[in-house]
Amino acid sequence: MPIHYDPIPEPSSLAALKELRLPLDALRWASTWATMRAHKAKTSRTVILLPGFGASPTSMRLMEAYLRKCGHRVQDWGLGRNTGAAREFRLKLQGVVKKAKAAHRQPVVLVGWSLGGFIAREYAREHPEDVRQVITLGSPVIGGPRYTATAGRYRKQGHDLDQLEQNVKDRYKTPLTTPVTAIYSKRDGVVAWQACIDRWSPNVKHVEVSETHVGLGFAPGVMSMIADTIEEP
Repeated sequence: MPIHYDPIPEPSSLAALKELRLPLDALRWASTWATMRAHKAKTSRTVILLPGFGASPTSMRLMEAYLRKCGHRVQDWGLGRNTGAAREFRLKLQGVVKKAKAAHRQPVVLVGWSLGGFIAREYAREHPEDVRQVITLGSPVIGGPRYTATAGRYRKQGHDLDQLEQNVKDRYKTPLTTPVTAIYSKRDGVVAWQACIDRWSPNVKHVEVSETHVGLGFAPGVMSMIADTIEEP
């Protein structure tokens, strides 16, 4: 299947300034967090959380706590800080997922933030029998790191961004059959929102929100959306 897309601008240093709105957003969330209650899920699911590039599992503790209040069995991926080694983490994730699946006798839900979402999608592409659904938050599914604020860092480390982009394209030769909900924002200052759009996998649903990239992991509206999505049949 040929993968073609319109040119996507690489985020500039100015784009990252969008993330400075986070404190103002936090003030906006405060009243919602104060009154929001977790709705008990009708069916408890096994949920595994995957952090973004450079982040550790602690970055998703708030989400973990909220989803547990909803009645789900939630755990982090147990692989420490996400250093960006997507293929390596995808291989290591197999043991984590299969253990969780066997413990509760049901496929798991993978929730991944940024690069964590990409890893979750690609794991589900290779092991659809293990994953009930995938939820991604600001995850680049086009271009690898090319259309993210980390592009310069990858270049300095000697990575060929053209080759990485082609590698991501090549993965679409294997269909992604697991249902995916892709949450993205045009206010994202880390990942170009256009790189979050998958036009080639029929089971992907895109949901636009208005948050910063960092805010995607803390906004109460996004948190509630994740809980509702896990509940979907």
